[in-house]
Amino acid sequence: MNATATLEPHPAPSRSTALTLVTLVAATGGFLFGYDTAVINGANQYLKAHFHLDAMQEGLAGASAILGCIPGAMCAGFLSDRFGRRKVLFLCAMIYALSGVLSAIPQTFVQFLAARFLSGLGIGASSMICPVYLAELAPAARRGRLGALFQLGIVLGIFVTLFINARIQGLGDEAWNAASGWRWMLGAEVAPAVVLLALLFFVPESPRWLIGVGRPDEARRILENVGGPAHAQQEVAAVQSVMGEEEGRFAELFHQRFRRPLVVAVLLMAFSQFSGINAIMYYSTKIFATAGVGAQSAFTSSAIVGLVNLLFTFVAIAFVDRAGRRALLLIGLAVQVVALGTVGWMFHAGYHGLPLLLAILAFIAAFAMALGPIPWILCSEIFPTKVRGRAMSVATFTIWAACYLVAQTFPMLNDNPAIGPALTFWVYGGCSLAGLVFVFAAVPETKGRTLEEIERTWR
Repeated sequence: MNATATLEPHPAPSRSTALTLVTLVAATGGFLFGYDTAVINGANQYLKAHFHLDAMQEGLAGASAILGCIPGAMCAGFLSDRFGRRKVLFLCAMIYALSGVLSAIPQTFVQFLAARFLSGLGIGASSMICPVYLAELAPAARRGRLGALFQLGIVLGIFVTLFINARIQGLGDEAWNAASGWRWMLGAEVAPAVVLLALLFFVPESPRWLIGVGRPDEARRILENVGGPAHAQQEVAAVQSVMGEEEGRFAELFHQRFRRPLVVAVLLMAFSQFSGINAIMYYSTKIFATAGVGAQSAFTSSAIVGLVNLLFTFVAIAFVDRAGRRALLLIGLAVQVVALGTVGWMFHAGYHGLPLLLAILAFIAAFAMALGPIPWILCSEIFPTKVRGRAMSVATFTIWAACYLVAQTFPMLNDNPAIGPALTFWVYGGCSLAGLVFVFAAVPETKGRTLEEIERTWR
């Protein structure tokens, strides 16, 4: 495949639709990310029964897709820098569809793990490319709000999947769900994958990537569709002015000039996972069951968690370009510390029911408005065009490696009598406190700046 090859049909949407279509692609990619995150929450109890899993294998089933996310994220940076953002997203959509089919038909636990690993390759790659793709097309004044729509897609996918799982569970009894129900839950991922594949036929390539591979005329036409001739001229000139100073090699990420943004990206992504968000998203039913809640109440509580996650993402969309990235992070992390400390204390003291649910919801709300969307936005903004794909790969590798550790270890920590849920959530609260200190000390504000202006600040 040649870097300058085009993928037909190459679209030229009108100014009124170009950015909308790109945003839909990113949001659909986020939806698939969210679907895959939440589907295992409904399926894991039936997988455990079907394959007779112990606690360690249960953790591996929940984390198996994440094992694919790690290499998927690392390879996607190079591939998207070499072949373009849009082409690699096509590959991701096909992987999603294939993995949905294969996850629904395994006969052994090893086959199931292989199918989920394949799904993870698509998740890891698309979670790296979608924020970058959107950031490279969005005007500076709207980049934060539009970037948050990727996170909105994630939380919408999580929320909708809770009800898809519940609907499928209601089609049969426990025996049917253990034999077949979980297969339908995982196989339903094919539908949004096909939607993503269809949308990709109507969106343009990233104009900043096109300039980087020597195709400025194509980039100018795309930017004119997004913001008009004046916007296009300004953006092309800005990108070309810094292109000559960049080599585009992976080693350049470790140059002194980019050491600080690399540290910011890596630590923000790590803190977002070590706060324990996916312990709740993957195992909320198990958490509420540990707290003595019945099966139906556990599902209702999980659905409320998903709804709060969805609603407070709109807070991020509303304020990320007004209050700024840094302010939202500081507020959100401060609330997280208090909420997680309270959850741990309630487990320790034996408080269950509504008080525990409210404490968990406070954490979810704080995460959804800050540490959920903003690391993706910041990481897509703070690196230069020629290394943005590789840099985002490092950041995305970090989030999936941290996510794997949390998903793999939570069942063992939660079930260990010497540790239990109280100490587990206190550890997550301590990580959130460390994140709060780091953001206060080291994370800059990027709202309202072009990508090239942000790049120059690191000098």
